[in-house]
Amino acid sequence: MTLLAGYAPDGDSSGTVHLATLLARSSGEPLVICAVIPSPPPPGMARVDAEYHQQLRAEAEAALAKARADMPSDVNVTYVVHEAQSTSSGLLDLVHEHEAKMIVLDSSTAGVFGHVALGSVTSRLLHSSDVPVALAPRGFRTKPGEVVRRVTAAYSGTPDQDDLVLAAATVAARVDAGLRLAAFAVRANAQYTTTLGTEGDSPVISEWAEVVERETNAAFERVRALPEIPDVMESVISHGRNWAEALEGVEWDRGDVLTVGSSKAGPLARVFLGSRAAKIVRYSPVPVVVVPRSASTRIVDQAEAE
Repeated sequence: MTLLAGYAPDGDSSGTVHLATLLARSSGEPLVICAVIPSPPPPGMARVDAEYHQQLRAEAEAALAKARADMPSDVNVTYVVHEAQSTSSGLLDLVHEHEAKMIVLDSSTAGVFGHVALGSVTSRLLHSSDVPVALAPRGFRTKPGEVVRRVTAAYSGTPDQDDLVLAAATVAARVDAGLRLAAFAVRANAQYTTTLGTEGDSPVISEWAEVVERETNAAFERVRALPEIPDVMESVISHGRNWAEALEGVEWDRGDVLTVGSSKAGPLARVFLGSRAAKIVRYSPVPVVVVPRSASTRIVDQAEAE
C-alpha cells in the first residue's frame, strides 16, 4: 500500500510535499509523488501539438526534480509523470495502479492562507475518489522529522459516524498519536469553547451537548474494544457565531490532523461532502483527511482481521 501525492506540473505544490511527507513518515507507508499531464495528441495531429506535449512532459519532470531535491531522506518516495485526459482521472488511475490508500493534495492558490481551499481538481476528487483524500491548508509547512501527534475526528454524536470514529482511532493507534473527538456548533452570539459536560448558554445548546457527551462516551467504549487503541483519548465541543469561530475555538497544535466523514446522503463508496462537512473543511487550520464511509469500514475490518 502507498500514499499518492498529486504534484502540480508547474512545481507549485510545496504544501502537498510537506503533508505527504508528514503522513508517510508517520505511517511508514511508501509515497508516490506524481505529476499528471494531458495525454499525447492522436497520430497525424499537427507537429506543434506534439512539441507542446513534449514541453509539458519536460516541465513536469523538472517539477518532480524540484520535489526530489526538497524531499527528506527518511521517506521512501517514487516519482511518476502520468498522462491522462484530466488530472483527476489520472490520479484515480494511479490510485488503482499503485493500490494507494490515500490521495494527498494541496489547497488552491486562490484560497485563504492557513486554511483549506478547494480547487477544481480537489472538488472533482471529493465526488469521485473511493479512497480518503488528504488536503493541506494553503502555505502548510512541517519541521524536519515532524510526525502526526493527534487525530481529531469531526463528530456530531450520530450513529452513522461510528465507522469514522473507529477508523480514526485505528489510524491514531498505529501512528502513536492521540485521538480527539471534536463537535462543532454554530449559534448566533455564542463565542466560547466548552469541554464536554459543561452547560451551554441555552436549553437547545445544553441538550445538544448532553447528547454529544453521551454518544462520545459510548463511542470511546467501542474504541476500547479495538485490537489497538490510542494512548490518549479526549473530546471537546466548540461553539461559534460562524464556522470560522467554531473551528478557531478548538486548540490546534503542530502534528494535528482533522478527519471528516462523507455525508450519509452521498454514495457509500466515494467521498461526498455534506454542507456541514464542507464548512468544517473550509475553515480547518490543520490538514484535513476526508474519508468515504466505505474506506472507514475497510480500515476497521482490516484492523480486526490482523
